[in-house]
Amino acid sequence: MKILLIEDDDATAGYIGAGLREEGHEVDHVATGTFGLELGLTRAYDVAIVDRMLPGLDGLSLLRALRAAGRSLPAIFLTAVSGIDDRVEGLEAGADDYLLKPFAFSELLARINALTRRATPERREETILRVGDLEMNLIARTVQRGGRIIELQPREFRLLEYMMRNRGRVLTRTMLLERVWEFHFDPKTNVVETHVSRLRAKVDRPFDADMIRTIRGSGYILDVVP
Repeated sequence: MKILLIEDDDATAGYIGAGLREEGHEVDHVATGTFGLELGLTRAYDVAIVDRMLPGLDGLSLLRALRAAGRSLPAIFLTAVSGIDDRVEGLEAGADDYLLKPFAFSELLARINALTRRATPERREETILRVGDLEMNLIARTVQRGGRIIELQPREFRLLEYMMRNRGRVLTRTMLLERVWEFHFDPKTNVVETHVSRLRAKVDRPFDADMIRTIRGSGYILDVVP
């Protein structure tokens, strides 16, 4: 997703921006409400994260201006003000959600995902994933490439599913640990490297056409190689 972050506190902005970028999102950060409004009116974003207290133009005025201009950009308000009246004022100004400081990054991410799901037209749940000649049936729990069945262990299946759902996107080791193993810490093992190696041996090596590649210093990517 492309996210507009309007936050004047450098530490908070750095924390949010680093986390979102590690999740694979593109983030534009500005520190004033005036510049934030300019970007919100002239560029396309999937969601905006807006601090309430901003120099130049406060968050309430910024959201009111966006809505008055007909912009329906989903917006999450960040604030240290916890009163009910203040929350209502933020929502009435045009915020779609409200998050109090301090907050956990995982909660912010969950709220962003919930907002963007509501903003996206409803789609029927996928049951088949395809990348090139690689096909995964999520109901039958089977994988095949070029019509040939590939036997995978449960964790290998889960790893491949996550990579196929994110085809063409660089997936960091941290992302894989969190999404596939549900680790929120570094286990100090080579579990990711080992499973990626096993997956390559089954998905790539027999077909002489690599789809899973290492991006040195960044992570892994799965896609069709021209």
